Amino acid sequence: MSKNSKVVEEQKKAEQKQQAKAYEKYVKKFTPSPKYFTNSVKAFFIGGAICVAASYTQEMLMAGGMDKTKAGSIVTVLLICTAQLLTGFGWFDTIAKFAGAGVIVPITGFANSMVAPAMEFKKEGPILGAGAKLFTLAGPVLVWGISLSVVIGIITFWIT
Repeated sequence: MSKNSKVVEEQKKAEQKQQAKAYEKYVKKFTPSPKYFTNSVKAFFIGGAICVAASYTQEMLMAGGMDKTKAGSIVTVLLICTAQLLTGFGWFDTIAKFAGAGVIVPITGFANSMVAPAMEFKKEGPILGAGAKLFTLAGPVLVWGISLSVVIGIITFWIT
């Protein structure tokens, strides 16, 4: 390589760096800054409201004569089913955009993460579309484990 070609190449690299910096400044103008405090407050209160509602439901079931373990199991299943239904209707994402981490308490967030991929591919059919993505992304052990535990829990609840 000659000296001239090295100089030309270095000039091109310097130009590219300047363009990258200019682009970065341009993007920063239009990128909204996150509102950490507001987001934290919303997540705290909405997540707290979900937990209060779950606790209230458990207390009502216990007041109706159910023992604490069964009531807790019912509330868990209700939280999972509610999150799955909200995801299925397309409402979970809207709520999550507003509430942020408040609705991603572990059980509802996990239920959403299982159902969302399946809903994306439902047009391809229940087996090759939704079923395949459900098993691919959530993992067969988790899907079968949770599904079977819900079925066994319901059967056990009605038998005992």
